[in-house]
Amino acid sequence: MDVTQRVHIAPVSSEYDRVLHPIEEQRADVAHILVHENPAEVPAYVEDLCDEIAEFVQELTVTETDFADVYSVLGDVTTLAARHDGDDVYVNVSGAGTIPAIGATIACMDVSTDATAYYVTPESYAHDADDHPITSGMESTTPVPTYPIDSPTPDQIAIMELLADPAAIDDRFETTRPNKSDLIEYARELGLSFIADRNPSTDKGAFRLLDTHIVEPLLEDGYVTVEQVGRRRLVELTERGENAYRAFHHKFDVR
Repeated sequence: MDVTQRVHIAPVSSEYDRVLHPIEEQRADVAHILVHENPAEVPAYVEDLCDEIAEFVQELTVTETDFADVYSVLGDVTTLAARHDGDDVYVNVSGAGTIPAIGATIACMDVSTDATAYYVTPESYAHDADDHPITSGMESTTPVPTYPIDSPTPDQIAIMELLADPAAIDDRFETTRPNKSDLIEYARELGLSFIADRNPSTDKGAFRLLDTHIVEPLLEDGYVTVEQVGRRRLVELTERGENAYRAFHHKFDVR
């Protein structure tokens, strides 16, 4: 019988106690620490923090990410949370500043992430973040209110993977963009459920399924555009779609 683990995910920059105390007091089994991908932006005391956390958790990981990019943080948090299906996952949004906090909070809003965001109120504030953490102690932890959002489905993410870099998957796309027929062919090759589970007997049926389950929802969310060129309908990922793919690509990787 699997035992439910207590998992804490925490982006960390200029904090120490605000990250350490919740993990310690809630007796976490697993801790995933996110740090800035630029080593120059990581204070020296973060290494001491990780060493101290490692003394009382069963598993500790450290992931480098871009704290200047909301989608980078969002993607890493959702990916880490997805590894712990069935566990109790908590995300500390108070350890690394505004942008990581936004990314971590949005990650917890995804209905498929199943993680609880929380904020730590410190006992006191300091100033020099280079040599010392900017706060000390922990007065309380408070769950952060979130509003559920639906991220792309695994099938939609799979199609977005093709659209994100078509030429990397098929060199014929070095000179053209994928059209709807290409998307259907790709879906059949991968055995995506929207096609495989229904096994349409006609091309018209396959196009209807593609539009209903993939193209129309992605269009509505602003993730793709569809351009009519002659008789072909070319599908392209938007910048917003690229960001969404970066944030949720793990949903296809672990399907």
